[in-house]
Amino acid sequence: MSDQQADSSTAGRALGIDIGGTGIKCALVDTTTGKLVTERSRILTPHPSTPDAVAQVVAKFVTDANWSGPVGATFPAVIQHGVARSAANVDGSWIGTDVDACFTAACPQADGVFVLNDADAAGIAEVRFGAAKDVPGVVILLTFGTGIGSALLMDGRLVPNTELGHLELDGHDAEKRAAASVRDENDMSYKEWAKRVERYMQHVERLFTPDLFVVGGGVSKDADKWVPRLSLNTPVKAAELQNDAGIVGAAIAAAERRGE
Repeated sequence: MSDQQADSSTAGRALGIDIGGTGIKCALVDTTTGKLVTERSRILTPHPSTPDAVAQVVAKFVTDANWSGPVGATFPAVIQHGVARSAANVDGSWIGTDVDACFTAACPQADGVFVLNDADAAGIAEVRFGAAKDVPGVVILLTFGTGIGSALLMDGRLVPNTELGHLELDGHDAEKRAAASVRDENDMSYKEWAKRVERYMQHVERLFTPDLFVVGGGVSKDADKWVPRLSLNTPVKAAELQNDAGIVGAAIAAAERRGE
């Protein structure tokens, strides 16, 4: 964890690890403020990204941090009671794997490893410390990247694994029409792409009637180029924690699971 290491106190802190198809990021988080206590470290996701290979990276982060407290990790999959039910941008051998048990076994010095979907983690972070803080009712966070991730929260409580990026839209899987990767692959302007995003979000809006949309992913840093173009009944805010959201949300979830 660069040249900074965790001290011996784990109170109010947890290690957050954000696992993606390209890179794996990690930092120690103050779960009472949502701030990173250490600089963010990053290691390329191993290829093939098998359970053993990824678990070794998780173990290295924990060892390098000299960490014995709770650990939270995001994962690009549907996670049901710690078990991966899908595998997005990681090796297919993850499907059916108990990811909690896999990572916990690799990190015996830690106080367990708690795994959750990556978009769900971002949603937890944004509700606690970001754009959705103190917003009552239904909040839907959508992350636009290689695909579309989603987090559904009701009065700040997560309803996990919604996978709204896979709704059918005009005969297609929605993320195949409106993900940020589609804009890049087709060299679309933000104006052109925003029309697709609007159609998708209007569909989600009709189904859930949310009180707030929060939009994240890499394109959130350019929110001023496309969010004002969206015509929706629901307010839309750009995610505030950006690249730290997964790390922070995972840490919060792990700390609360361990009663910190």
